[in-house]
Amino acid sequence: MAQFYSAKRRVTTRQTITVTIDELDVFGQGVARHQGKALFVSGALPGEQAEVEIVEDKRQYARAKTRRLLNQSPERVTPLCPHFSVCGGCQQQHASQALQQRSKARWLAHLLSRETGREVPIDEVLSDGAWQYRRRARLGLNYQAKSRRLQMGFRQAASAELVDITQCPILKPELNALLMPLRACLSELRAVRRLGHVELVQADNGPLLVLRHLDALHAEDRQKLERFSHQHRVALFLAPDSETLEQVNGEMPFYQVDDLRLTFSPRDFIQVNEAVNQQMVAKALAWLDIQSDDRILDLFCGMGNFTLPLAKRAQNVVGVEGVTALVNKGAYNAGVNYLKNVAFFHANLEEDVTRQPWAAQGFTKVLLDPARAGAAGVMQHITKLAPHRVVYVSCNPTTLARDSQTLLAAGYQLERVAMLDMFPHTGHLESMVLFSKA
Repeated sequence: MAQFYSAKRRVTTRQTITVTIDELDVFGQGVARHQGKALFVSGALPGEQAEVEIVEDKRQYARAKTRRLLNQSPERVTPLCPHFSVCGGCQQQHASQALQQRSKARWLAHLLSRETGREVPIDEVLSDGAWQYRRRARLGLNYQAKSRRLQMGFRQAASAELVDITQCPILKPELNALLMPLRACLSELRAVRRLGHVELVQADNGPLLVLRHLDALHAEDRQKLERFSHQHRVALFLAPDSETLEQVNGEMPFYQVDDLRLTFSPRDFIQVNEAVNQQMVAKALAWLDIQSDDRILDLFCGMGNFTLPLAKRAQNVVGVEGVTALVNKGAYNAGVNYLKNVAFFHANLEEDVTRQPWAAQGFTKVLLDPARAGAAGVMQHITKLAPHRVVYVSCNPTTLARDSQTLLAAGYQLERVAMLDMFPHTGHLESMVLFSKA
């Protein structure tokens, strides 16, 4: 009988080797060298020797997972979360906060130095506590028909499967305390099979929840949710679709920064780490060295997290944002805080902002806080405005390094760099940079 080759029959034996970890990358993976290339090892820390199994072998790098540690780093700590290593939310709870910060700062300096062609030191790290910092969370909901049980939690690492969590130590205590009673409440709803997700937010005036439901809610379900919200003093919002938001009870949320009150919609973006946000805003104000005659442009301004503190100090401020709802919220917040020297505008920041009527006055200083995609479309237009100082707040060091090239080529100097420890225990790396031009 003839036999034909089938790729499915091929059996590959994964290689097990012993390596010494040299450093930690930004995502919390140990980095070793093997056969002349980088080997990324999950679960291992610098200084540790480990028996590892290679799970992916590429031309430029390889990946492995730890089978056995032969020694332990003094900076290895016991994770507080029982779901760590399964839940995809955190990647570095096994490393001390100091090690996490040093590793992220080193990678940030390496990337900026490589892209700018000069050595770029990290001047400071803005940080706060490593636990109970997250004031916003979105949890998936999934009803398991076989077990008749509602899952509520975050996604597994590299998977669409939910991790059914009972606690989350990086959440604000008020939100963490809601997890178990909220699951119990949702499990009793008639609509338990048709729930999408739930969002929890800790505002300065208390917690709120947004429930995404896929079908219209029965009156009995609404009553149960309202009882829950009153019992736990939670503002309740219902979302029958991605565009609609029904405020059932409670006040609209707000938070404070620089002694200003910023009202926001439950779906609006706000900085997750309140303490680091306060430090970040204060640092941006100090770096810009605002004078009473300054005219400042705030790009990607959102609802005014930087714009309104700037307006307290400058002659006038213009905030520009691509989302109309945030522009309106920024203008509202300016009015609530009695700031009359600030204006908000909607604009496509991929287009030439220098042609906008509000740009005719000229600006002495610029702040920008773009999304992960960066600000490639607006960088050349910033140089046309020729501000004396530019502060760039970044949530993606790769696009920050790319966009910095435009300012450096236009004669700006990179003066200061701060790493923002906005998301301890995760692979997120945020930073801010000051550029100046004589």
